[in-house]
Parts: sequence; C-alpha cells; structure tokens
Amino acid sequence: MIKSVIFDFDGTMADSKRVFLSVFNQLAAKHGFRRVDLEEMEYLRKLSMRERMKQFDFPVHKLPAWSTEFYELYHQASEEVTLVPGMAELLSEVNSRGYKTAIISSNSRKNIDAFLDRNRLSPMEEVICSNRLFGKDRHIKSYLKRTGLGKEEVIYVGDEARDIAACRKCGIKIIWVSWGYDAREAAEKEKPDFMVYEPKDILKVIH
Repeated sequence: MIKSVIFDFDGTMADSKRVFLSVFNQLAAKHGFRRVDLEEMEYLRKLSMRERMKQFDFPVHKLPAWSTEFYELYHQASEEVTLVPGMAELLSEVNSRGYKTAIISSNSRKNIDAFLDRNRLSPMEEVICSNRLFGKDRHIKSYLKRTGLGKEEVIYVGDEARDIAACRKCGIKIIWVSWGYDAREAAEKEKPDFMVYEPKDILKVIH
C-alpha cells in the first residue's frame, strides 16, 4: 500500500521549460558553449541528459560549480514558471487522502518554496534539494531511512529518464509523466512502472 508520494519539481509540477532555455542560453553566452534554439526542444526531449550535454558541448564536470549561478538566474525569472494544469487539484486530493508528500529536486529550496507559496499549493511535508543532477537515488534512500517507510510504500512521480534510473537504484516504483522534459522515447528506455498523460491519472495509480 502506498503511503508516500514523492514528486519531482521541474517538468513534473512546474512548467519551467522556457525559463530553463533562457537561463541555459545566458550561461552559454557567458561560458562559451552552444546555445539552444526553441525549435530544437522537441528533438532534445528524445535524448538522455548526457546526450543533450554532448550536443551542446556542455562540460558536465562544471555542473556543480555552475548550479548556484543557474538557479539564481532561474530565480530572477521565476514568475514566468507556471503550474502544470491540473496539478493543484491533484495535490489537494493527494493530501486529503492522507498520503505523505515530498519533493526531491535538483532545483534550489528558495525557488521551490517561492513557487509553492505563489501558487498556494497544498503543503509538502518535505522539500529535499540537491545540487547534483544525478544524485537523487541517495536522497530517496535517505528519505526512506528517515521516515521508516518500506520501498513498497513509496512511489515517485517524475518526468525524466534519470528519475526512473534513480528509482531503480532504490527499488521504488515510479510514475513517469508525459508533460515534462523527456519524451516517451527517452523514458521507455529506462522502463518506468507507470506512464500517465494527465495529472489526474496519478490518482488511478496510487489509490
């Protein structure tokens, strides 16, 4: 029986694609890697994160050093980040049914808290942030240990192949959502447990 639902943030709860594109291009101009055009976004959704980085000559080893700068620029444009339609109703229903809720994200706590407040969303019991793009599995394991929940009692909701891979490492199930950063082609390679196409469909999985 599911007792806790962990949500990814960007792409899952928040539609931040245009802000991410703008911030990425600001860093590209400053640090000398290739810009991303809006027309390329659909093609990029079919690639893994590492494949995208290779496409744009982005130095992956620089990610930790540049993450603070990235999310500060994101914060400056954060009012352009919008709530995924249907997500407020979903979160309200999840809370009313008594599930524990948490966010695990590589975004900053400041950005996530501001978004939750601005959209008057149902409160999350925990917001867990990491500056490591590929380190979510460690945070999931820590959450399981801290809460005392079993692997079968927790489910993750995310939009990227790296979310699926992290859940595989932890032994928990994941619901992949279609409206985020990764296209179905990229997600299917990691074999998510469930695939949904509207926020309300998440309830059908966790009931």
